[in-house]
Amino acid sequence: MANLTQSELLDQLRQDAWVGDAVLELYVRSLILKKHGRVDAEMKTRFTCNQFLNCVGNPTKVEADIGVIYQKEGLEAAFAWIRENLEPLFVKQEAKRERKGR
Repeated sequence: MANLTQSELLDQLRQDAWVGDAVLELYVRSLILKKHGRVDAEMKTRFTCNQFLNCVGNPTKVEADIGVIYQKEGLEAAFAWIRENLEPLFVKQEAKRERKGR
């Protein structure tokens, strides 16, 4: 396989992140409905926003990693990664947020 240029690498990262963003959105929306029994767009936004993802790493890279896992291993593997790597931090931040009364 030929070496990719920086531009091609960046384009691939963005494509993977675009897919990963969709997988993350699906996971979070399903989680909120399952745990809270209602639509909560503000909570969904807090979980999927770049500010939150930045706590784990570069947001585009985090979403790209999810996209790559989805493309190589499937939806359940991508969901498992989100469940293990993002959800615990989000739950912790939400608990802190609730204690502060927001």
